[in-house]
Amino acid sequence: MAFLEIKNLSRSFGGLRAVENVSFNVEKGLIKAVIGPNGAGKTTLFNLVAGALEPHSGDVIFKGRSIYGLPTHRIAWRGISRTYQNIKLFNDMTVLENIMVGRHRKSRAGFLRAMVPLPGTRREERESAEKAAGFASLLGLSDVLDARAGGLDFGRQRAVEFARALASEPELLLLDEPAAGLNIHETLELADLIRKIRDMGITVLLIEHDMSLVMDISDEIAVLSYGVKIAEGPPKDIQKNPEVISVYLGDDNA
Repeated sequence: MAFLEIKNLSRSFGGLRAVENVSFNVEKGLIKAVIGPNGAGKTTLFNLVAGALEPHSGDVIFKGRSIYGLPTHRIAWRGISRTYQNIKLFNDMTVLENIMVGRHRKSRAGFLRAMVPLPGTRREERESAEKAAGFASLLGLSDVLDARAGGLDFGRQRAVEFARALASEPELLLLDEPAAGLNIHETLELADLIRKIRDMGITVLLIEHDMSLVMDISDEIAVLSYGVKIAEGPPKDIQKNPEVISVYLGDDNA
């Protein structure tokens, strides 16, 4: 049984078939990339897995159980976290507060208990802050914990989003174009971070346009073109695949 099974997923928008009968597996402990030119259906596929969209057909099976049709918060509770192509932070909250939002899945206190300052609730809040600070340290954010997230530069805002996603202690992390907007030095640091995440026991599924990054860190790659999977395999095979070269790797504007 695969850790994540994407089975015959399809999704249309009007007459446009954004994802058509796509199937592939993600094995536990691997870094798997999904690549393809703009409009290939990559982000739609992520939204189907994360519950932001419902498939018109097919299924998504996580750890042997279907998550088809579950809302995003229920999928998060199952152990799937994600980042976004466009950073989505609470700009007026501090860095620490943003990361603590990711701890909600681990919280035992409900809304009403959180409203009452009971000793157990206060203890859980302290524990949550300590855990969040630990993930901030992993991302090099310890010096800006009290800073307003909206006032940070782009690279650090991306790091806050990563820390928030990790704070939920997911088993599967979906990364939607994590290198977008990063410079070469930041991209190299990102590669090391993604490997570190994998070494923490977290399986990674990512969308990325930076082919150097993809080929460097991926164990397996799936390639989409116009919503259809055209290839799948280890990086060395994808690099030599004639169809992939013609529709993606050979397109300088992809």
